[in-house]
Amino acid sequence: MGLITGLFAILYHLPRIYKWFFRPYYFISLLMTLAFPVVRCCPGLCENLPSQREDANSCAFDWREMEILMFLSAIVMMKNRRAITLEQHIGNIFLFSKVANVVLFFRVDLRLGLLYLTLCVVFLIACKPPIYMGPEYIKYFSDTTIDEELERDSREAWIVEFYANWSPECQSFAPIFADLSLKYNCLGLKFGKVDIGQYGAVAERYRVNPSPLSKQLPSLLLLQGGRELMRRPQVDMKGRAIAWTFTEENIIREFNLNEIFQKYKKLSKGEKTEEPKTLLQEGPVEKEPVGSHEEEEPESKKDK
Repeated sequence: MGLITGLFAILYHLPRIYKWFFRPYYFISLLMTLAFPVVRCCPGLCENLPSQREDANSCAFDWREMEILMFLSAIVMMKNRRAITLEQHIGNIFLFSKVANVVLFFRVDLRLGLLYLTLCVVFLIACKPPIYMGPEYIKYFSDTTIDEELERDSREAWIVEFYANWSPECQSFAPIFADLSLKYNCLGLKFGKVDIGQYGAVAERYRVNPSPLSKQLPSLLLLQGGRELMRRPQVDMKGRAIAWTFTEENIIREFNLNEIFQKYKKLSKGEKTEEPKTLLQEGPVEKEPVGSHEEEEPESKKDK
């Protein structure tokens, strides 16, 4: 079922995928994904490959190679069940296909395996995924501007994404966050981003672990007057991120974006409504992380 869903998703977005392959990152990734099947089945190349088949046919997959490819398909389907965007689906296919190709090339010949592994390392260093360049209403902070901007007006609420350019999850989330900024940016609700891969001190101040093993990237924080109201994903007492899916629907619901947006919209029109400062008391109620103490108050940036 997951394979059929993924196939329909790819067919639906085929015009968009077609444009991707004009970009070096996706085009080279496609070539590296298909490297082993091409070498194994291409006349003129496959005849020179050693084969473990009983019939010594080096131009056909043996049973072990088919087993590895089937296992690859199962892993991709499992990973794509949690994928949100088409970029994540395609990225999972590319990533696990390269891993499978490394194993397959090493089975055939040690030299081929080393050559393909070297190409993967060079590709990883030299070729980066394209950064989202679409429309957005997002202010990008540095380590010297974030505190000043967030504390400038205590009535303004900010949703700030802490991200790193090297993180595939952050790259996949970029168009979703941009779309939210286009829909909900208003006089009292603003959207910001800070690259904690570049500004490590900011990550430390706001208690966001930039390590890939922490699974805290991306992190979304709702702040007002420099005070943190809530964050996703939450972090337990052992510093581990609690799994949370960064879909547009989840963010709108958890951060009460519709309610906050309507409140500020009415205020900007001069209608009588509650003062925005009450967002601190009546905004999204943060749920306690697993293993945390009920009486513990979230430490604010000012307390530091």
